Amino acid sequence: MGYEVAEQLGWHLPDVIVYPTGGGTGIVGMWKAFEEMEALGWIGAGRPRMISVQAEGCAPIVRAFEEGTERARPWENASTYASGIRVPSAVGDYLILRAVRQSGGRAVAVSEEEIASGARMLGTREGIFACPEGGATVAALRRLRDEGEVAPDDRVVLFNTGTGLKYPLAPP
Repeated sequence: MGYEVAEQLGWHLPDVIVYPTGGGTGIVGMWKAFEEMEALGWIGAGRPRMISVQAEGCAPIVRAFEEGTERARPWENASTYASGIRVPSAVGDYLILRAVRQSGGRAVAVSEEEIASGARMLGTREGIFACPEGGATVAALRRLRDEGEVAPDDRVVLFNTGTGLKYPLAPP
């Protein structure tokens, strides 16, 4: 994904990447890809702020980020309609947290209502039948914009990691 983002943006990385985080392999893989591309001389040293997004009902990375810990404790009684981010214990938690912190990014938890609203917005405004995980990224971006952490002129990439077709029933 990191190589694709760089190539699609003309070898200029965005300012911010917002990624729905379950197991976190996407963030870890992109962070590694950016290091490899710099070593190859394809990009410079600048990196996007990595934003890890989780649901309020399953947010072990967010909790660890906010507590300043290196590892995330398993989340008890995990629940969210967005099954791709319903991962109570990510194997690479320390790698996710390292990438988010090194990038100057953040970990954000969003509600079920915000997730559903974000997915609906992608459908009505962009024609994208997004999975709830994609809706979570929209919700996180809305919050970050409202809090002034993402500026209107920042180049932002949101990841929608699946299709709404995976979710035949409406969210609770």
